[in-house]
Amino acid sequence: MKFEMQAHAQDGVLASALTGQKVFAAMAGATKAKPEPEIAFLDFSGVAVATMSFLRESVVAYRNHARSHWSTVYPVVANLAAPIREDLELFLRDRGDAMVVCELDGAGHATNVQIVGRLDGKQDLTLRAVVEQGEIDATTLAERYKDENPVSPTAWNNRLAALATKGLVIESSSGRSKRYRPVLEKLRYGT
Repeated sequence: MKFEMQAHAQDGVLASALTGQKVFAAMAGATKAKPEPEIAFLDFSGVAVATMSFLRESVVAYRNHARSHWSTVYPVVANLAAPIREDLELFLRDRGDAMVVCELDGAGHATNVQIVGRLDGKQDLTLRAVVEQGEIDATTLAERYKDENPVSPTAWNNRLAALATKGLVIESSSGRSKRYRPVLEKLRYGT
């Protein structure tokens, strides 16, 4: 699914908390969760300026709502102009939060997939492991890092679940256990 943010802009500008709340409501009302994981691209093509108050009330609010209400919807921000990306990253870093951003072409292919923002040390290590492995579970992480980071599979699972709550990794059930993979292929983090 894709939400065209330009449709809500005036002369390429998205400003104010109120406008952000209206865009959030429109996106939430149009979201129909499916049984399989789905990316919800928030496409900023054609938008030159978006204020932090707009980003907070629309993009971040939608991500938080989607991840708490629709377990299969994973918001990704696409086609950000450099000043908007900088503001979003600053906002997320100040809050110890992170999101996935990418470039999206006309055919819907995502490139330049990255994480912006900041994660705490344990989540950082966990995300790096997921990106490196491509797909992993908590038991495998506990075994792999038993010498340098000896914690239980439950602790690893909590870290993985926190990353899924932020929409950075996709959670899928495999019998009684859960497996995690990056939200988009070719995700880059910390490089």
